[in-house]
Amino acid sequence: MSDAQALSPWRTELRATLHLAVPLAAANLLQMLVYAIDVIFVARLGETTLAAASLATTLFGLMMWCFSGLTGACAPLIAAELGRRAHAVREVRRSLRMALWLAIGCGAAGMVVCARGEAILRLAGQNAEVSRQAGQFLTILLWAMIPNVLASVLRNFVSTLGRPVFATLITVLAIVVNALGNYAFVFGNLGAPALGLDGSAISSVLTACAMLAAYVVAIASDRRMRRYHVFGRWWRPEWARLQELLRIGMPIALIILAEGGLFSSAAFLMGLIGQAELAGHTVALQVAALAFQIPFGIGQAVTIRVGYFYGAGDRAAIALAGRAALVLALRYMALPAALMLFAPQLVLRLYVDPAAPQNAAMVGYAVQFLMVAAAFQLFDGMQAVLAGALRGLQDTRVPMLIALGGYWIAGFCTSVVLGFLAPLAGLGIWIGLAVGLVVVSILLGWRWRNRERLGLVSRS
Repeated sequence: MSDAQALSPWRTELRATLHLAVPLAAANLLQMLVYAIDVIFVARLGETTLAAASLATTLFGLMMWCFSGLTGACAPLIAAELGRRAHAVREVRRSLRMALWLAIGCGAAGMVVCARGEAILRLAGQNAEVSRQAGQFLTILLWAMIPNVLASVLRNFVSTLGRPVFATLITVLAIVVNALGNYAFVFGNLGAPALGLDGSAISSVLTACAMLAAYVVAIASDRRMRRYHVFGRWWRPEWARLQELLRIGMPIALIILAEGGLFSSAAFLMGLIGQAELAGHTVALQVAALAFQIPFGIGQAVTIRVGYFYGAGDRAAIALAGRAALVLALRYMALPAALMLFAPQLVLRLYVDPAAPQNAAMVGYAVQFLMVAAAFQLFDGMQAVLAGALRGLQDTRVPMLIALGGYWIAGFCTSVVLGFLAPLAGLGIWIGLAVGLVVVSILLGWRWRNRERLGLVSRS
């Protein structure tokens, strides 16, 4: 066999992974731009308003990502069904229908929590005025919860069916809608009233509804996806499939809660130290989250690729898909690490003006935090891809335990000790974040490497 022939499966898998990962990562990056637009507009309303928006969106976003993870269990299920049988129309439709049911139920629960947002923030010890503004913001933003989670389910469907470009295009639409909405309602342009922070919440609701409508139109207009009739007989229950979604999806949601909860708790801890630290944390975290969207997209792609081969029972292809995704993620993460380390002011300029005197304290803290973020970039990329690969094997329970232990026992405890019992304050909190990511990535890597011995892959 020639070298070219030997490399052919590797190159084929890289191309297939990139075909999924590029549009998904692009959609993730563009989604961050949707959120960044809110920060850009709200930051001009003052430090207190930015802190309120940060705490409110932290609570809202954490719930939304957990619900998206829970309902996102439909992706490995659909991929495995297509791996077993190329035209599994009925099975795919059942998985998607129950995921949509789950999205509505979760979204309704999230709305109830948002309605009590001010009380929750006050119980967490946050500033009274910041909590009041955040609570008012959440009473509007809660109407975006169900449309957002439903759109997330449909995004999984179109991506698993080989149409990830729809996710990219629809997120571009979301950017346009959100930018126009913020421009109109925050400062009173285009004939709209100037509503300040409330205007940003209204814009987010309009954006969520626009995204959901766009996915419905895209599915109805595409011949391959239309044949699944995913909205037909939507009232018909499939209890066994719902139970399977919960079995796989609940640990995914808890993994997201563990990781997202660690970073969200960091915002609450920062709020206890000071508003300037919280503002600096918010901006630095936006930069780190922006960098994370590429490996997150690769992780989404490898879930689909591994899930497809898992359904087909192809062990060699499973290994190849995981390796290709890891190589892509690790090669990429060196770039944001270098930018954070050597040009922090440049990346911060995406969100704030580092030269403005009123931003001096915020920027000073943000630069410190980015030094730590640069150190954990490779581990952040690894854990995203490894979690996605294991998800493709429908292995979620033990990764959940790894996430809980790594993020909370190792990460959170380190943040508390270094942030409050040592003179490191906010820097100590960020070191705790790094510790959590390192521990989780190492343990997930061990599990993926030993997947055969642990019985995660069929030996047939």
